[in-house]
Amino acid sequence: MSGPDLCPRPRGLRRGAALTLVFASVLVTAAATNCLPRAEPRPATPAAGPAAAAALDPREGHTTRGGDRTADEVRRAAAEAQADGESATRAAEEAVGRSGDRWGAVYDKAEYEQYADALEGRYTGVGLWVARAAGGHIQVTRVQPGGPAARAGVRAGDVLRTIDGWSADGKPVTEAVARLRGDAAGSKVAIGLGRGPLTWTRTLDRAVLGTEDVAVENLSDTVVMIRVTAFTKGSGERVRAAVRRAPAGAGILLDLRGNSGGLVAEAVTAASAFLPGGLVATYDVHGKQRALYASGGGDAARPLVVVIDGGTMSAAELLTGALQDRGRAVTVGSRTFGKGSVQMPTGLVGGSVAELTVGHYRTPSGHGLDGKGITPDLPVTEHPLEHARTVLSGLGGTS
Repeated sequence: MSGPDLCPRPRGLRRGAALTLVFASVLVTAAATNCLPRAEPRPATPAAGPAAAAALDPREGHTTRGGDRTADEVRRAAAEAQADGESATRAAEEAVGRSGDRWGAVYDKAEYEQYADALEGRYTGVGLWVARAAGGHIQVTRVQPGGPAARAGVRAGDVLRTIDGWSADGKPVTEAVARLRGDAAGSKVAIGLGRGPLTWTRTLDRAVLGTEDVAVENLSDTVVMIRVTAFTKGSGERVRAAVRRAPAGAGILLDLRGNSGGLVAEAVTAASAFLPGGLVATYDVHGKQRALYASGGGDAARPLVVVIDGGTMSAAELLTGALQDRGRAVTVGSRTFGKGSVQMPTGLVGGSVAELTVGHYRTPSGHGLDGKGITPDLPVTEHPLEHARTVLSGLGGTS
């Protein structure tokens, strides 16, 4: 699925696809995300998704020279470039590259504003999820109900052939998503589609759409599946509400596969749905230690299995680590991505923003995640949901 990407990947892997995620922790308000904002946080931008979503705040990564020192050098490089009539953003990117910060990234003003929107749970686009299909085609995998694409009759399974005359065949999915998303609500985009022998073109008006990051499905009277694709604003409380509404005695499958992270505060709120309180994670910022705690009143008795994979990142790993270390859940699937560093945004001349690493976080048992990830209790690569339901039945949640 071409969905939101809220977590920073090493520079070579992430730039064209999405705008990184921040591991923030807004200390004064006790709101944690995946980054620590130095200035007042602003909304974030979408990534590669239904044309996308992201999150905003301190991020995760590894810097070899210290966050403050690197920030000073990046600011200076940007200012000098602008004074010489050159690109401040490009100069800042080069400075970040020299710093050794594998998670560091620079965004221009428009990108950062989009990124902020994504963290707020909204994006500008046409309401399509796309993925690579056999033969190199880009295929529609999901259509957002009520969105521009749905109103134009686009269906899952349709082949996306062109975007404003640009041939999508054999091209990167991330580039197709970026072209679909465009720059502003109300702008138009012409998409060419194929369905069997039929081909046609529709012109759609882009709109501001809400991301659908939490989906709840009652698989049976005793099994409820909660799938979380990103931790955007409000997603943690939606998880808590789903747990409260679950039938008495029902077990929970918490599906975090492909969850690229988001706001840490939301992951902590989600953890609070399953914990009676206590430690969720610790983290350091410039060497100073801090901790994140679950609020009281969570359902600590309901059977719980967490499904993870290599796309489970950042804030989703923080949640998984807390539930695993606290003995609250059995984890099933494959090793998670391994992003456990903290980033902080630094404003640059011209409105660009640099996200630079300032620390790392750890699970309740002290396990560092950066570059390591989380190993599931039951490693499986095929049919993980089936295995997860079997494990859940053994915990008392029958299927």
